[in-house]
Parts: sequence; structure tokens; C-alpha cells
Amino acid sequence: MNSYDTYYPRPLLKRDSFFSLNGSWKLNGRDILVPFSPESELSGYQGSLEGMEYLKEFVLPKGFFQPDDKVILHFGAVDQICDVYLNDSFLIHHEGGYLPFQADITSFLKDKNTLKVLAKDDLDYFYPYGKQCRNPKGMWYTPVSGIWQSVWIEACPKKGIDALQIVTDAHTVNFHIESEAESFHIGFEGFSKSFHQKDISIQIEDPHPWSPEDPYLYNVTISTDNDQIESYFALKELRTETINGYPCLLLNDKPLFINGLLDQGYFEKGIYTPEKPEDYETDILNIKKLGFNCLRKHIKVEPEAFYYYCDKHGILVIQDMVNSGKYSFFQDTVLPTLGLQKLKFPFRDPKRYEFFLQHSKETIAHLKSHPCIIAYTIYNEGWGQQNDIDAYRQLKKCDPKRFFDTASGWFYPKESDFDSYHIYFRNEVLKGGKKLLLLSECGGFIRDIAGHKSDKGSRWGYGSTGSEEELTARILEMYEKMYLPSIQNGLCGAIMTQISDVEGEINGLFTFDRKVCKVNQEKILKANQNLQDTYQKKYMN
Repeated sequence: MNSYDTYYPRPLLKRDSFFSLNGSWKLNGRDILVPFSPESELSGYQGSLEGMEYLKEFVLPKGFFQPDDKVILHFGAVDQICDVYLNDSFLIHHEGGYLPFQADITSFLKDKNTLKVLAKDDLDYFYPYGKQCRNPKGMWYTPVSGIWQSVWIEACPKKGIDALQIVTDAHTVNFHIESEAESFHIGFEGFSKSFHQKDISIQIEDPHPWSPEDPYLYNVTISTDNDQIESYFALKELRTETINGYPCLLLNDKPLFINGLLDQGYFEKGIYTPEKPEDYETDILNIKKLGFNCLRKHIKVEPEAFYYYCDKHGILVIQDMVNSGKYSFFQDTVLPTLGLQKLKFPFRDPKRYEFFLQHSKETIAHLKSHPCIIAYTIYNEGWGQQNDIDAYRQLKKCDPKRFFDTASGWFYPKESDFDSYHIYFRNEVLKGGKKLLLLSECGGFIRDIAGHKSDKGSRWGYGSTGSEEELTARILEMYEKMYLPSIQNGLCGAIMTQISDVEGEINGLFTFDRKVCKVNQEKILKANQNLQDTYQKKYMN
């Protein structure tokens, strides 16, 4: 039994009722292991992907639900389009491969049940698709299809707690509860009280703030007359203040330098899905040991296990929206690299834009209760970029407490919370202005590790190194020549490429299998501590 069979997929709204449908399924008549995509080694699937028909037979345990309960079927993600049937009855149609969806199956259940999922994935660029590519090479990777996150069932009272959103600051926690219940009891450390409203604001006495150094989580229980769920929250306030002439980033009124790594979210054997949920925790602990405090989740939405481990261990997350639309190497890479970075994008595809915008709004609603989220990237390097000012305005309303990087890299719009730059192949001292200054991509130096390279894709990176010493030296040189002088000019954060190799892109700090760290850990840790100290000294009042 793999750990997906027992791992509860929704940590912010957890109840005792849980029945996993992960494990052995049939896909087009052949065996497949869910939640791994059929392209992955871990799925064990050997067959066609034309007309994907998933089948799963199951029997719910005796007493799993009561007569007044409703039984909900959950999908973490299915790429790209699917129709779901239970016992030959249609349940739900869903489009978009990165977000969860659910269906009430109470009236369709039998003693023995057959679940059918008809999935279609043509890698249609109308839908968000991230870095998936039919012919993977370089910075484009193996695509996934069909089910790639957990499938599970829960039972809950008809007037139970359906959804929960949590918004906090340094002293206050606000709960928004979706439920038909009329009263709620909330309990957490030092607090216990009943309420008769669904929007609840609680002032915390003697608050314990959350930070990368001290990621303190308040465990909370919310109950009704017939339902009870477990969740958690963290107290933090992220804001800006102009200090010494530049906008400075403050977390809980203390200067914070965002020192992060790009995180593609790819795994050697599972592609989009790690072998077990705890592999996310391993990645997070690995970068903590190196002194990094942030991951930029690059154009992919992960299972909630990833965000939970970031919450738990104090890793900040810049969450990218998942790109749609065709990529043009000439327009999106060549021209900007030559310096043509101020082109204006016409409103080219209104229908695709509306789907992208709705998908982005749903991404924010899905993730905004996680304390680790500090910012969102709307567009990356012009990929699918259109109507960017409207996108910024609409998405900012969805989560006004977080920051938005409207265009990471280039093609800069007038409305964004960041001046955001990608700099490869050179070190450049940046100078801030009226917005937060973010070096949102840099580095990406290659180091081959024999016996730990994928046979997929072509060799890709931004400058080669031949040893641990040389790679470490290149990174430290970048810190000395670009990071540190730019901090003096207002730089509030930097994101280095990247946490691990991905197929042919071998510019990670760790190999694709996560078995080898390619840098001198002690030297990188010391340098990262120096960056944070330098930032705090520069901007401490």
C-alpha cells in the first residue's frame, strides 16, 4: 500500500470520514496505479492514451455514512477534460487540469459501485498546461494526462461544514464558513467560543506570529451540532514601507529578504506526482538546510500536501498562475533577451483569457488560506500574456493581502506590485523604483552528475560548471556581484533557478532523483545567512 492510500488530501478542512480511491484502477482495460499519470513510471501503465477510460470498482465500508449524510466524491486534479459517471449515471463535467472538483454521489450509490472517468488531453493550449510539451526538450518537459492527484470519498452531514476560508493578520483570524448550520463552535489554543454567524473575526491575545524562523501554526477545531472539522491558521502580516528611499518588504514589521528557488514540481518517476506526499517535505527540508526561505512554484498548482509542508516548515511561496496559449521562442525568448522587453500585447483571444482568468481566480480561492502564500505571478515571460492590467485588477481583488507580480521577467505592464526581472548569463546590478524590486529568475548553472541524469530531453542550462567547487563559486559570485549590491539599491528578493534538475534541464541544486546535492552546503548556508543579515541591517529602522 502506498502512502497516498492513507494520506488525507485536504489539510485545511479535515474530518474523520475518509475513503481513498487511490491504488489499482483500469485504464483502457489495462492496470494503472492512481494517482500517477499514465506517462509516469510509477503508474505501471502500458497502453494507449487514445480515449482514456478509467474504471474503478469499490464498496464503501459498512457504516461509512449515516442516513442523514451526504457522500462526496473528490478529485484532486484530472488533466485536461473529463466526464465522471457512477454506476452509469452522469455526475460531473470538468475542464482544466490543475484544480480540485467534487460531486455529491449520495443518490447514485449501490452496495457495489463502478466509477468511470472519461478523460481527454490533447494538450490543447486553450487550457492551462504549464511546462508540458509533446516533444520535451530543454525547459519543456514530459506531459501528463488524466488523473494525477488523489481520488477520495468522504461522508458529512447535510448541514455540515462545506467549505472554509481563513484570512489573518498579525493579531486577528477571520473565518468564513460555508454551511447550512446555524451555529458554530471554534476552539484553539487558549480560546473556545460559540458563534451564530458564518463570518467570524477573532482578536488573538498574546499572538504568536508565523515566520520562516518560527513557523508557528494554531490548530483549530470547528464544530456544529453534527459535524466537526480540524484546520489550522497562522498569524502574519506582510506589508511594504519606504525605508532609505526604497520600498522594503516587512514580515511582522521585520525586514524580510525573499531568498528563494524556482520549483517546477517535477519528479523523476512520477513526473507531476512524487512517489509519496512526504517527498514534498523532503524538498522543503533540503532547501531549509541551505538557508533558503522561499519557493516560486513555477506554473503548476500542487496537491495541498506541498502547501501544508511549506506552512509547517516556514517556506514562503510565490504561486504562479498556470499559463495557456502558444509559446513563441522568437517573441517570448529571443527578442526579450536582446532587450526588446516593452512590447504591448493585443487582446488576442477573449475566450482563452476568460478561462485563464477564471482558472486563476479559482487557484487563489483554493490556496489563499495557506499561510505560506505571499505572492502570485500572473504571467511568466509573456507566455500567454494578454489584457494584463485587467488581470491584475481582477485578481488583486481576490486576495488583496498578497502581492501580485503581473509579468515576471519582461513585457512589463503599468500595474503590478513588483518590478520583476529575469537575468541569465550575466550579473547585473539592479536599481529599485517605486515598486518592490524582485529578481524573479537568475542563475541556472549546469552541473552534470554521472549516474543521476535523466535520458529525457536535451542538456539545458545557463552556463556550465564542472565540480561542486566551481558551481558553488559561480553562485557566490552572483551573490557578490548582483544580489548584494542590488540589495543596496532596493532589491527585496531573488529567485534562483532551481531546486532540482528536471529531465534534460540539469541546472538544479539537487539532481532529478534528489540523491545528490551539487553545491557545498555549508558555504551556501553561510552566504544565504549573510544576505538576510545584510537586508535587515540596510532596512532596519
